[in-house]
Amino acid sequence: MATACKRKRAAAKHLIERYYHQLTEGCGSEACTNACCASCPSFLRMDNNAAAIKALELYKANAKLCDPHPSKKGAGSARLDSSEGAGACADGKGSRKDGPASRSDFKDVAFLTEEIVYEILELCREREDYSPLIRVIGRVFSSAEALVQSFRKVKQHTKEELKSLQAKDEDKDEDEKEKATGSAATTVAATTTVAAMEEDSGAAASRTGDGAPKPGPEDVSVDIEAIRRVYGRLLSNEKVETAFLNALVYLSPNVECDLTYHNVYSRDANYLNLFVIVMENRNLHSPEYLEMALPLFCKAMSKLPLAAQAKLVRLWSRYSADQIRRMMETFQQLITYKVISNEFNNRNLGSDRNLVNDDDAIVAASKCLKMVYYANVVGGDVDTGHNEDEDDEPLPESSELTLQELLGEERRNKKGPRVDPLETELGVKTLDCRRPLVPFEDFVNEPLNDALEMDKDYTFFKVETESKFSFMTCPFILNAVTKSLGLYYDNRIRMYSERRITVLYSLVQGQQLNPYLRLKVRRDHIIDDALVRLEMIAMENPADLKKQLYVEFEGEQGVDEGGVSKEFFQLVVEEIFNPDIGMFTYDENTKLFWFNPSSLETEGQFTLIGIVLGLAIYNNCILDVHFPMVAYRKLLGKQGTFRDLGDSHPVLFQSLKDLLAYEGSVEDDMMITFQISQTDLFGNPMMYDLKENGDKIPVTNENRKEFVNLYSDYILNKSVEKQFKAFRRGFHMVTNESPLKYLFRPEEIELLICGSRNLDFQALEETTEYDGGYSRDSSLIREFWDIVHTFTEEQKRLFLQFTTGTDRAPVGGLGKLKMIIAKNGPDTERLPTSHTCFNVLLLPEYSSKEKLKERLLKAITYAKGFGML
Repeated sequence: MATACKRKRAAAKHLIERYYHQLTEGCGSEACTNACCASCPSFLRMDNNAAAIKALELYKANAKLCDPHPSKKGAGSARLDSSEGAGACADGKGSRKDGPASRSDFKDVAFLTEEIVYEILELCREREDYSPLIRVIGRVFSSAEALVQSFRKVKQHTKEELKSLQAKDEDKDEDEKEKATGSAATTVAATTTVAAMEEDSGAAASRTGDGAPKPGPEDVSVDIEAIRRVYGRLLSNEKVETAFLNALVYLSPNVECDLTYHNVYSRDANYLNLFVIVMENRNLHSPEYLEMALPLFCKAMSKLPLAAQAKLVRLWSRYSADQIRRMMETFQQLITYKVISNEFNNRNLGSDRNLVNDDDAIVAASKCLKMVYYANVVGGDVDTGHNEDEDDEPLPESSELTLQELLGEERRNKKGPRVDPLETELGVKTLDCRRPLVPFEDFVNEPLNDALEMDKDYTFFKVETESKFSFMTCPFILNAVTKSLGLYYDNRIRMYSERRITVLYSLVQGQQLNPYLRLKVRRDHIIDDALVRLEMIAMENPADLKKQLYVEFEGEQGVDEGGVSKEFFQLVVEEIFNPDIGMFTYDENTKLFWFNPSSLETEGQFTLIGIVLGLAIYNNCILDVHFPMVAYRKLLGKQGTFRDLGDSHPVLFQSLKDLLAYEGSVEDDMMITFQISQTDLFGNPMMYDLKENGDKIPVTNENRKEFVNLYSDYILNKSVEKQFKAFRRGFHMVTNESPLKYLFRPEEIELLICGSRNLDFQALEETTEYDGGYSRDSSLIREFWDIVHTFTEEQKRLFLQFTTGTDRAPVGGLGKLKMIIAKNGPDTERLPTSHTCFNVLLLPEYSSKEKLKERLLKAITYAKGFGML
């Protein structure tokens, strides 16, 4: 009885397999009329799982079977599930034996799987003729429909599907039950095979060494591991690679058309598979692709709708750093190649010259690079929490707004700087990323920065956003120097706008208004005078802070063309950061300042230093301030966390780190509670409970992480909340309408405010210009540079202070300073002088090198102020 039952089950299994192959492969007859056969012209294709279920239904209904059936003798359930239904290829060697002529061109291969590729490859090797493989690759990879269907993942049957099938079987009669038993056994066997394959695939995908993505909710239906294995086997063949190249050239324009005009992604989300498959080609950055194939593909890819871009970003974010870098380098190669080959950096071609913004390939590659950039951010160490609360009090509105509306001068960016739409779609900001997979600096393209005409790009950014592309919408590709130039244009145009509005006011209201932000201060009362004046402006009309700064020192005759403002900022910073005032604490080890939680100064003075920082950026001045990086992160909207203590409070950071790593009993050995002690301005201890009744809650191994987080939050946020809010409010009074936050990361904000600490005087010598009779080859000039290069670090800073008004290098280093040395008469006893506004050093033609050095050192050491010469 048992033997007969086994025979019946085997027969049932064999019949189900025949139905399955008929549904997936067909009988091979072009004139087939069986509606349940894949060879029938009216047959609708289905995936392998749907075919398996349909095969069971056909078996139970005793449906018609085409003869001869296509399955080879002894085909097992593993073959049933591993096949993707590309009919002719599923039969392997048996099919070739039955009809080698019909298998030579594989014309019936509608899409590819890993197994099909290997089978064709094996046949080509046997015949030493790869033309069938080349033709199949050319046909499939040049067709969007075929490529979207290729390399699909094998889907496992769910438990609900199996229960449903078994429930249907129970309703049959005794004879049908016996058949159903065999069917269910076959289905379970097939499902087990699929599950095993899924398990293997999952194990492979979870490996990070080969760069495979980890499973996630945003996964696509394409088997990325299989694609990588296929490319690994095929790309070593030069002729096969040419097939990929030619297919991509043919495919890309059609894809671009589909996305632009046919809205294809909204109808089929699997359309994204196409881009995943192509981007896995590790040779995309090779020279053969750069000329035509890759630019066309980038143009197509840049047309993806926002939702598709976000899905692609989330998928790529699970890739390894090496995979992210490979894709980044692919697009960077194209940008660099196009920039260099088109010679955009030739600026002597007149006003009708080509702009890098007009090159479709560069623009498209930059848009594609943005997706990789955000994948790099999302895949890195991300903290989407710990955001600073917005200021409770909104900035007062300027009374100018009404007049502006009457005159049609609506204020630009009234709601503040823009936000990247892709960033919004992803819900992750660059600021949230502590450590990306690939360093941010690697995304900067220097040849592009050299070729970019920032005045034009800024215009596109502000005015022609719909018709022209601006690289300011991809700030990650720009270096700090280029971005600071864009910010400079924004600030200057805003200053001009404020002056224009002032003139309109004077015409309408008949009163004389100042087109500048004028500050008249006394050197010995600089903080008091500046504080009073700026507070009045902030209360009465904060828009005046966006006018060009004009500083006058009482009793001095210097005219402010930039140099007086530089000295004003320097003096304010020196005084306000004086430890004796007590506004900030100073760490001798880190040489950094932090807000004093027990400061006796008013909030107005913290607002003042915020305004000063904002004005310095707005007026393109460099300040000698020393804040830890967490201060700039907080300015941009992130709270400080335990990790920020590393550079702001390194001793405390190390203590808390040791607490977290302690292997003994924290409660018994350390005996600390959730109450901490701080000292006030006079050295008196102050107790603070991190939690309610903190003095009664011991710190244990279980709650020590909470203790560390609360302690860090108190030090960096709660204890200085009042001071920092006032400081940030002052900063935003000046920068609230600026693209500063959109363009710059915290470390770049520090560079913008403080300048570069690296004083490369060799670079300064190479870029210095000469006037009045001096040249680079003048004997006195050669002696001058010999002297300057022997200066100590402090003397070099004094020289910069004397010549430019600040002792810091600008963004990009001293090579960006553009200093001028002008001849100031023959030999004399007078000291050298300078116009700090224009970075001009006036140097008499001294008779000897010794006299030159003595006069120069005396000038830079003792000269200060703007008195008459």
